[in-house]
Amino acid sequence: MSKSSLIPMAIIGLLFFIFGFVTWLNGSLIPFLKILCDLNDFQALFVTFVFYIAYTVMALPMSFILRRTGYRDGMAIGLAIMAVAALVFIPAAQTGSYPVFLLGLFGLGAGLTILQTAANPYVVKVGPLESAATRIAVMGIINKSAGVLAPVVFTALVLSGLTDFNVEAVAHLSDVERATRMEAVANRLIAPYIAMAVLLFLLVGLVKFSRLPDIEDENPVDGGSKSGIWQFPQLVLGALALFAYMGVEVIAGDTIGLYGEGLGVANFASLTSYTMAFMVVGYLIGVFAIPRFISQRQALLGSAIAGGFCVFGVLFGSAESTVIADLLWGWSGIPVIPDTVTFVALMGLAHALVWPTIWPLALDGLGRFTAQGSALLIMGIAGGAVIPLSFGRIAESAGGIVNAYWIALPCYLFILFYAIKGCRLRSWG
Repeated sequence: MSKSSLIPMAIIGLLFFIFGFVTWLNGSLIPFLKILCDLNDFQALFVTFVFYIAYTVMALPMSFILRRTGYRDGMAIGLAIMAVAALVFIPAAQTGSYPVFLLGLFGLGAGLTILQTAANPYVVKVGPLESAATRIAVMGIINKSAGVLAPVVFTALVLSGLTDFNVEAVAHLSDVERATRMEAVANRLIAPYIAMAVLLFLLVGLVKFSRLPDIEDENPVDGGSKSGIWQFPQLVLGALALFAYMGVEVIAGDTIGLYGEGLGVANFASLTSYTMAFMVVGYLIGVFAIPRFISQRQALLGSAIAGGFCVFGVLFGSAESTVIADLLWGWSGIPVIPDTVTFVALMGLAHALVWPTIWPLALDGLGRFTAQGSALLIMGIAGGAVIPLSFGRIAESAGGIVNAYWIALPCYLFILFYAIKGCRLRSWG
Protein backbone atom coordinates (compact mmCIF):
# COMPACT_ATOMS: atom_id res chain seq x y z
CA MET A 1 0.00 0.00 0.00
CA SER A 2 1.38 3.42 -0.93
CA LYS A 3 2.15 6.04 1.70
CA SER A 4 -0.56 8.27 0.28
CA SER A 5 -3.09 5.57 1.09
CA LEU A 6 -2.02 5.00 4.69
CA ILE A 7 -3.91 7.91 6.29
CA PRO A 8 -7.16 7.29 4.36
CA MET A 9 -6.98 3.57 5.17
CA ALA A 10 -6.30 4.35 8.83
CA ILE A 11 -9.45 6.49 8.92
CA ILE A 12 -11.43 3.77 7.15
CA GLY A 13 -10.00 1.24 9.60
CA LEU A 14 -11.27 3.34 12.50
CA LEU A 15 -14.71 3.39 10.89
CA PHE A 16 -14.63 -0.40 10.50
CA PHE A 17 -13.87 -0.63 14.22
CA ILE A 18 -16.99 1.46 14.89
CA PHE A 19 -18.99 -0.81 12.54
CA GLY A 20 -17.94 -3.84 14.54
CA PHE A 21 -18.39 -2.40 18.01
CA VAL A 22 -21.90 -1.06 17.37
CA THR A 23 -23.01 -4.09 15.34
CA TRP A 24 -21.84 -6.81 17.70
CA LEU A 25 -23.23 -5.15 20.80
CA ASN A 26 -26.46 -6.71 19.55
CA GLY A 27 -25.27 -10.15 20.60
CA SER A 28 -25.21 -8.98 24.21
CA LEU A 29 -28.31 -6.81 23.93
CA ILE A 30 -30.52 -9.67 22.74
CA PRO A 31 -30.39 -11.88 25.88
CA PHE A 32 -30.25 -8.72 28.04
CA LEU A 33 -33.41 -7.21 26.52
CA LYS A 34 -35.09 -10.63 26.53
CA ILE A 35 -34.91 -10.56 30.34
CA LEU A 36 -35.41 -6.81 30.79
CA CYS A 37 -38.49 -6.57 28.54
CA ASP A 38 -39.85 -10.09 29.21
CA LEU A 39 -39.57 -11.37 25.62
CA ASN A 40 -39.51 -14.77 23.97
CA ASP A 41 -36.74 -15.75 21.52
CA PHE A 42 -38.73 -14.60 18.47
CA GLN A 43 -39.49 -11.20 19.98
CA ALA A 44 -35.90 -10.74 21.16
CA LEU A 45 -34.59 -11.28 17.64
CA PHE A 46 -36.41 -8.18 16.44
CA VAL A 47 -33.19 -6.52 17.67
CA THR A 48 -31.42 -7.96 14.62
CA PHE A 49 -34.42 -7.42 12.35
CA VAL A 50 -34.77 -3.65 12.86
CA PHE A 51 -31.00 -3.13 12.90
CA TYR A 52 -30.33 -4.91 9.62
CA ILE A 53 -33.56 -3.99 7.83
CA ALA A 54 -32.34 -0.40 8.11
CA TYR A 55 -29.69 -1.31 5.52
CA THR A 56 -32.35 -2.32 3.00
CA VAL A 57 -34.66 0.59 3.70
CA MET A 58 -31.91 3.20 3.74
CA ALA A 59 -29.34 1.88 1.21
CA LEU A 60 -30.68 3.73 -1.85
CA PRO A 61 -31.49 7.00 0.02
CA MET A 62 -28.01 6.95 1.53
CA SER A 63 -26.42 6.31 -1.87
CA PHE A 64 -28.19 9.45 -3.15
CA ILE A 65 -26.77 11.38 -0.19
CA LEU A 66 -23.29 10.12 -1.03
CA ARG A 67 -23.73 11.18 -4.64
CA ARG A 68 -24.51 14.73 -3.53
CA THR A 69 -22.08 15.08 -0.63
CA GLY A 70 -19.14 12.89 -1.57
CA TYR A 71 -17.65 10.18 0.62
CA ARG A 72 -16.15 12.35 3.36
CA ASP A 73 -19.22 14.47 4.13
CA GLY A 74 -21.47 11.44 3.71
CA MET A 75 -19.50 9.50 6.30
CA ALA A 76 -19.74 12.46 8.69
CA ILE A 77 -23.52 12.50 8.22
CA GLY A 78 -23.67 8.77 8.93
CA LEU A 79 -21.71 9.18 12.17
CA ALA A 80 -23.99 12.04 13.25
CA ILE A 81 -27.08 9.90 12.65
CA MET A 82 -25.53 7.15 14.79
CA ALA A 83 -24.71 9.60 17.58
CA VAL A 84 -28.31 10.81 17.74
CA ALA A 85 -29.53 7.19 17.67
CA ALA A 86 -27.25 6.31 20.60
CA LEU A 87 -28.94 9.05 22.64
CA VAL A 88 -32.32 7.36 22.01
CA PHE A 89 -31.16 4.58 24.33
CA ILE A 90 -31.44 6.99 27.27
CA PRO A 91 -35.26 7.33 27.17
CA ALA A 92 -35.46 3.65 26.17
CA ALA A 93 -33.61 2.65 29.35
CA GLN A 94 -35.57 5.07 31.52
CA THR A 95 -38.93 3.75 30.31
CA GLY A 96 -37.92 0.13 29.72
CA SER A 97 -39.74 0.39 26.37
CA TYR A 98 -38.77 -2.26 23.84
CA PRO A 99 -40.16 -0.24 20.86
CA VAL A 100 -37.96 2.73 21.84
CA PHE A 101 -34.93 0.42 22.03
CA LEU A 102 -35.80 -0.80 18.53
CA LEU A 103 -36.08 2.79 17.29
CA GLY A 104 -32.56 3.50 18.54
CA LEU A 105 -31.27 0.33 16.88
CA PHE A 106 -32.89 1.31 13.55
CA GLY A 107 -31.16 4.69 13.77
CA LEU A 108 -27.78 3.04 14.39
CA GLY A 109 -28.36 0.78 11.38
CA ALA A 110 -29.37 3.75 9.21
CA GLY A 111 -26.18 5.63 10.09
CA LEU A 112 -24.07 2.55 9.46
CA THR A 113 -25.67 2.14 6.03
CA ILE A 114 -24.08 5.28 4.62
CA LEU A 115 -20.75 4.39 6.20
CA GLN A 116 -20.80 0.87 4.73
CA THR A 117 -21.95 2.10 1.30
CA ALA A 118 -18.93 4.40 1.14
CA ALA A 119 -16.27 2.36 2.90
CA ASN A 120 -16.50 -1.04 1.19
CA PRO A 121 -16.06 0.09 -2.45
CA TYR A 122 -13.37 2.48 -1.22
CA VAL A 123 -11.35 -0.47 0.13
CA VAL A 124 -11.95 -2.47 -3.07
CA LYS A 125 -10.86 0.37 -5.39
CA VAL A 126 -7.90 1.75 -3.47
CA GLY A 127 -5.55 -0.94 -4.81
CA PRO A 128 -5.28 -3.91 -7.22
CA LEU A 129 -8.49 -5.93 -7.60
CA GLU A 130 -6.75 -9.30 -7.08
CA SER A 131 -5.68 -8.27 -3.58
CA ALA A 132 -8.97 -6.57 -2.65
CA ALA A 133 -10.01 -9.51 -0.47
CA THR A 134 -6.81 -9.10 1.51
CA ARG A 135 -7.50 -5.41 2.16
CA ILE A 136 -11.09 -6.16 3.16
CA ALA A 137 -9.80 -8.97 5.38
CA VAL A 138 -7.56 -6.47 7.19
CA MET A 139 -10.61 -4.29 7.75
CA GLY A 140 -12.45 -7.41 8.87
CA ILE A 141 -9.81 -8.09 11.51
CA ILE A 142 -10.34 -4.58 12.85
CA ASN A 143 -14.12 -4.98 12.63
CA LYS A 144 -14.28 -8.34 14.38
CA SER A 145 -11.68 -7.35 16.98
CA ALA A 146 -14.19 -4.69 17.97
CA GLY A 147 -16.77 -7.47 17.97
CA VAL A 148 -14.65 -9.41 20.46
CA LEU A 149 -14.32 -6.32 22.65
CA ALA A 150 -17.95 -5.12 22.57
CA PRO A 151 -19.55 -8.00 24.55
CA VAL A 152 -16.74 -7.89 27.10
CA VAL A 153 -17.21 -4.14 27.60
CA PHE A 154 -21.00 -4.56 27.78
CA THR A 155 -20.67 -7.31 30.38
CA ALA A 156 -18.21 -5.27 32.45
CA LEU A 157 -20.22 -2.02 32.36
CA VAL A 158 -23.78 -3.33 32.46
CA LEU A 159 -23.79 -6.83 33.93
CA SER A 160 -20.96 -6.68 36.47
CA GLY A 161 -22.13 -8.02 39.81
CA LEU A 162 -25.40 -9.36 38.38
CA THR A 163 -24.67 -13.05 38.85
CA ASP A 164 -28.38 -13.90 39.17
CA PHE A 165 -29.63 -11.87 36.21
CA ASN A 166 -31.30 -14.58 34.14
CA VAL A 167 -34.80 -15.70 33.19
CA GLU A 168 -35.10 -18.25 36.00
CA ALA A 169 -33.91 -15.92 38.79
CA VAL A 170 -36.10 -13.02 37.64
CA ALA A 171 -39.15 -15.31 37.43
CA HIS A 172 -38.95 -15.93 41.20
CA LEU A 173 -39.11 -12.21 42.11
CA SER A 174 -42.32 -10.52 43.18
CA ASP A 175 -43.81 -7.88 40.86
CA VAL A 176 -42.46 -5.04 43.01
CA GLU A 177 -39.01 -6.61 43.36
CA ARG A 178 -38.88 -7.32 39.66
CA ALA A 179 -39.84 -3.75 38.69
CA THR A 180 -37.22 -2.31 41.05
CA ARG A 181 -34.57 -4.70 39.79
CA MET A 182 -35.33 -4.06 36.12
CA GLU A 183 -35.22 -0.28 36.60
CA ALA A 184 -31.83 -0.47 38.30
CA VAL A 185 -30.41 -2.74 35.60
CA ALA A 186 -31.83 -0.64 32.73
CA ASN A 187 -30.25 2.52 34.15
CA ARG A 188 -26.85 0.91 33.72
CA LEU A 189 -27.24 1.38 29.96
CA ILE A 190 -27.41 5.17 30.14
CA ALA A 191 -23.76 6.05 30.79
CA PRO A 192 -22.28 3.70 28.12
CA TYR A 193 -24.59 5.04 25.41
CA ILE A 194 -23.90 8.65 26.38
CA ALA A 195 -20.20 7.87 26.03
CA MET A 196 -20.87 6.26 22.65
CA ALA A 197 -22.75 9.34 21.44
CA VAL A 198 -19.95 11.68 22.54
CA LEU A 199 -17.35 9.54 20.78
CA LEU A 200 -19.40 9.44 17.59
CA PHE A 201 -19.79 13.23 17.57
CA LEU A 202 -16.02 13.56 17.97
CA LEU A 203 -15.54 11.23 15.00
CA VAL A 204 -17.84 13.46 12.95
CA GLY A 205 -15.26 16.24 13.39
CA LEU A 206 -12.36 13.90 12.60
CA VAL A 207 -13.88 12.70 9.33
CA LYS A 208 -15.25 16.11 8.34
CA PHE A 209 -11.88 17.82 8.62
CA SER A 210 -9.69 14.94 7.46
CA ARG A 211 -8.06 14.75 4.05
CA LEU A 212 -9.93 11.60 3.07
CA PRO A 213 -10.00 11.64 -0.75
CA ASP A 214 -12.77 10.30 -2.95
CA ILE A 215 -11.95 7.23 -5.01
CA GLU A 216 -11.57 8.02 -8.68
CA ASP A 217 -14.68 7.89 -10.85
CA GLU A 218 -14.96 4.89 -13.10
CA ASN A 219 -14.17 5.26 -16.77
CA PRO A 220 -17.53 6.12 -18.36
CA VAL A 221 -17.02 3.51 -21.09
CA ASP A 222 -16.45 0.72 -18.54
CA GLY A 223 -19.28 -1.73 -18.02
CA GLY A 224 -19.49 -2.67 -21.71
CA SER A 225 -22.87 -2.51 -23.39
CA LYS A 226 -24.82 -3.10 -20.18
CA SER A 227 -27.54 -0.56 -19.41
CA GLY A 228 -28.10 -1.31 -15.72
CA ILE A 229 -26.95 -3.32 -12.72
CA TRP A 230 -29.56 -6.06 -13.25
CA GLN A 231 -27.67 -7.18 -16.35
CA PHE A 232 -24.70 -8.30 -14.23
CA PRO A 233 -25.43 -11.83 -12.93
CA GLN A 234 -22.29 -11.88 -10.79
CA LEU A 235 -23.59 -8.78 -8.98
CA VAL A 236 -27.22 -9.85 -8.51
CA LEU A 237 -26.25 -13.35 -7.38
CA GLY A 238 -23.52 -11.79 -5.23
CA ALA A 239 -26.13 -9.67 -3.44
CA LEU A 240 -28.18 -12.83 -2.81
CA ALA A 241 -25.05 -14.60 -1.55
CA LEU A 242 -24.42 -11.68 0.81
CA PHE A 243 -28.06 -11.97 1.93
CA ALA A 244 -27.42 -15.62 2.83
CA TYR A 245 -24.07 -14.79 4.41
CA MET A 246 -25.45 -12.03 6.59
CA GLY A 247 -28.09 -14.42 7.84
CA VAL A 248 -25.54 -16.98 9.03
CA GLU A 249 -23.15 -14.34 10.33
CA VAL A 250 -25.83 -12.79 12.53
CA ILE A 251 -27.10 -16.21 13.62
CA ALA A 252 -23.58 -17.24 14.66
CA GLY A 253 -22.86 -13.96 16.44
CA ASP A 254 -26.19 -12.91 17.89
CA THR A 255 -27.98 -16.15 18.79
CA ILE A 256 -25.08 -17.82 20.57
CA GLY A 257 -25.89 -15.83 23.73
CA LEU A 258 -29.53 -16.95 23.63
CA TYR A 259 -28.46 -20.54 23.08
CA GLY A 260 -25.91 -20.39 25.88
CA GLU A 261 -28.41 -18.79 28.27
CA GLY A 262 -30.86 -21.61 27.55
CA LEU A 263 -28.18 -24.20 28.36
CA GLY A 264 -27.26 -22.41 31.58
CA VAL A 265 -23.82 -21.22 30.41
CA ALA A 266 -22.64 -18.74 33.04
CA ASN A 267 -20.99 -16.25 30.66
CA PHE A 268 -23.82 -16.22 28.11
CA ALA A 269 -23.73 -12.42 27.61
CA SER A 270 -20.13 -12.54 26.36
CA LEU A 271 -20.45 -15.59 24.08
CA THR A 272 -20.52 -13.38 20.97
CA SER A 273 -16.83 -12.73 21.69
CA TYR A 274 -16.08 -16.39 20.93
CA THR A 275 -17.66 -16.14 17.47
CA MET A 276 -15.88 -12.85 16.78
CA ALA A 277 -12.52 -14.25 17.93
CA PHE A 278 -12.86 -17.13 15.47
CA MET A 279 -13.78 -14.65 12.73
CA VAL A 280 -10.58 -12.72 13.45
CA VAL A 281 -8.65 -15.98 13.02
CA GLY A 282 -10.42 -16.50 9.70
CA TYR A 283 -9.51 -13.02 8.51
CA LEU A 284 -5.89 -13.56 9.50
CA ILE A 285 -5.87 -16.71 7.38
CA GLY A 286 -7.23 -14.64 4.50
CA VAL A 287 -4.59 -11.95 4.86
CA PHE A 288 -1.86 -14.59 4.84
CA ALA A 289 -3.24 -16.87 2.12
CA ILE A 290 -5.04 -14.62 -0.43
CA PRO A 291 -3.83 -14.39 -3.19
CA ARG A 292 -0.51 -15.95 -2.21
CA PHE A 293 -1.76 -19.53 -1.91
CA ILE A 294 -5.44 -19.50 -2.78
CA SER A 295 -7.66 -17.33 -4.95
CA GLN A 296 -10.61 -15.33 -3.71
CA ARG A 297 -12.97 -17.84 -5.32
CA GLN A 298 -11.24 -20.82 -3.67
CA ALA A 299 -11.48 -19.12 -0.29
CA LEU A 300 -15.22 -18.63 -0.82
CA LEU A 301 -15.63 -22.28 -1.80
CA GLY A 302 -13.82 -23.51 1.31
CA SER A 303 -15.85 -21.18 3.53
CA ALA A 304 -19.17 -22.59 2.30
CA ILE A 305 -18.09 -26.19 2.84
CA ALA A 306 -16.68 -25.52 6.32
CA GLY A 307 -19.86 -23.67 7.31
CA GLY A 308 -21.99 -26.67 6.35
CA PHE A 309 -19.88 -28.95 8.54
CA CYS A 310 -20.33 -26.57 11.49
CA VAL A 311 -24.11 -26.65 11.09
CA PHE A 312 -24.07 -30.44 11.33
CA GLY A 313 -21.89 -30.11 14.43
CA VAL A 314 -24.47 -27.87 16.09
CA LEU A 315 -27.38 -30.15 15.18
CA PHE A 316 -25.79 -33.47 16.09
CA GLY A 317 -23.06 -32.59 18.61
CA SER A 318 -23.19 -32.88 22.39
CA ALA A 319 -24.61 -30.08 24.54
CA GLU A 320 -23.02 -31.63 27.66
CA SER A 321 -19.46 -32.33 26.51
CA THR A 322 -16.85 -29.56 26.37
CA VAL A 323 -14.13 -31.68 24.75
CA ILE A 324 -13.70 -29.45 21.67
CA ALA A 325 -13.31 -26.28 23.74
CA ASP A 326 -10.98 -28.14 26.13
CA LEU A 327 -8.73 -29.01 23.20
CA LEU A 328 -8.86 -25.64 21.46
CA TRP A 329 -8.46 -23.23 24.39
CA GLY A 330 -9.11 -25.01 27.68
CA TRP A 331 -5.42 -24.69 28.52
CA SER A 332 -5.62 -20.86 28.30
CA GLY A 333 -7.93 -20.22 31.25
CA ILE A 334 -10.70 -18.86 29.01
CA PRO A 335 -14.03 -20.40 30.09
CA VAL A 336 -14.95 -23.48 28.05
CA ILE A 337 -18.39 -23.98 26.51
CA PRO A 338 -20.41 -27.03 25.34
CA ASP A 339 -19.50 -28.62 22.02
CA THR A 340 -22.67 -27.51 20.22
CA VAL A 341 -22.11 -23.91 21.34
CA THR A 342 -18.49 -24.22 20.18
CA PHE A 343 -19.72 -25.23 16.71
CA VAL A 344 -21.88 -22.07 16.61
CA ALA A 345 -18.75 -20.04 17.41
CA LEU A 346 -16.74 -21.98 14.81
CA MET A 347 -19.24 -20.89 12.16
CA GLY A 348 -17.52 -17.50 12.55
CA LEU A 349 -14.22 -19.04 11.46
CA ALA A 350 -15.89 -20.93 8.62
CA HIS A 351 -17.55 -17.95 6.97
CA ALA A 352 -15.09 -15.19 7.88
CA LEU A 353 -13.84 -14.84 4.31
CA VAL A 354 -17.25 -14.78 2.61
CA TRP A 355 -17.77 -11.00 2.87
CA PRO A 356 -14.24 -10.02 1.69
CA THR A 357 -14.34 -12.42 -1.26
CA ILE A 358 -17.87 -11.72 -2.52
CA TRP A 359 -17.30 -7.95 -2.80
CA PRO A 360 -14.48 -8.02 -5.38
CA LEU A 361 -16.02 -10.98 -7.23
CA ALA A 362 -19.40 -9.23 -7.48
CA LEU A 363 -18.03 -5.79 -8.46
CA ASP A 364 -15.61 -7.15 -11.07
CA GLY A 365 -16.33 -5.59 -14.46
CA LEU A 366 -19.09 -3.22 -13.34
CA GLY A 367 -17.26 -0.09 -14.44
CA ARG A 368 -19.51 2.96 -14.21
CA PHE A 369 -22.13 0.87 -12.38
CA THR A 370 -19.86 0.25 -9.39
CA ALA A 371 -21.58 2.74 -7.06
CA GLN A 372 -25.02 1.34 -7.84
CA GLY A 373 -23.67 -2.17 -7.50
CA SER A 374 -22.28 -1.33 -4.08
CA ALA A 375 -25.69 -0.08 -2.96
CA LEU A 376 -27.29 -3.34 -4.14
CA LEU A 377 -24.70 -5.38 -2.22
CA ILE A 378 -25.37 -3.30 0.89
CA MET A 379 -29.07 -4.12 0.52
CA GLY A 380 -28.06 -7.77 0.79
CA ILE A 381 -27.35 -7.04 4.45
CA ALA A 382 -31.12 -7.45 4.89
CA GLY A 383 -30.34 -11.14 5.29
CA GLY A 384 -29.19 -10.23 8.77
CA ALA A 385 -32.74 -9.06 9.47
CA VAL A 386 -34.89 -11.69 7.78
CA ILE A 387 -33.04 -14.96 8.34
CA PRO A 388 -32.40 -14.59 12.11
CA LEU A 389 -36.04 -13.59 12.60
CA SER A 390 -37.04 -16.78 10.77
CA PHE A 391 -34.56 -18.57 13.06
CA GLY A 392 -36.44 -17.18 16.07
CA ARG A 393 -39.81 -18.31 14.72
CA ILE A 394 -38.47 -21.82 14.13
CA ALA A 395 -36.94 -21.89 17.62
CA GLU A 396 -40.33 -21.04 19.13
CA SER A 397 -42.23 -23.62 17.09
CA ALA A 398 -39.75 -26.49 16.70
CA GLY A 399 -39.19 -27.33 20.35
CA GLY A 400 -35.92 -25.53 21.03
CA ILE A 401 -33.34 -23.14 19.69
CA VAL A 402 -30.88 -25.83 18.58
CA ASN A 403 -33.37 -27.15 16.01
CA ALA A 404 -33.45 -23.73 14.34
CA TYR A 405 -29.79 -23.85 13.31
CA TRP A 406 -30.66 -25.99 10.29
CA ILE A 407 -31.77 -22.76 8.56
CA ALA A 408 -28.07 -21.92 8.09
CA LEU A 409 -27.53 -24.96 5.83
CA PRO A 410 -29.35 -23.67 2.70
CA CYS A 411 -27.54 -20.35 3.19
CA TYR A 412 -24.15 -22.06 3.00
CA LEU A 413 -25.36 -24.10 0.00
CA PHE A 414 -26.22 -20.94 -1.93
CA ILE A 415 -22.81 -19.47 -1.09
CA LEU A 416 -21.31 -22.71 -2.42
CA PHE A 417 -23.28 -22.29 -5.68
CA TYR A 418 -22.02 -18.71 -6.02
CA ALA A 419 -18.42 -19.84 -5.52
CA ILE A 420 -18.73 -22.65 -8.08
CA LYS A 421 -20.75 -20.92 -10.78
CA GLY A 422 -22.50 -17.69 -9.82
CA CYS A 423 -19.42 -15.48 -9.61
CA ARG A 424 -18.34 -16.57 -13.11
CA LEU A 425 -21.56 -15.67 -14.91
CA ARG A 426 -21.39 -12.59 -17.11
CA SER A 427 -24.79 -12.88 -18.80
CA TRP A 428 -28.17 -14.42 -18.00
CA GLY A 429 -28.31 -16.33 -21.29
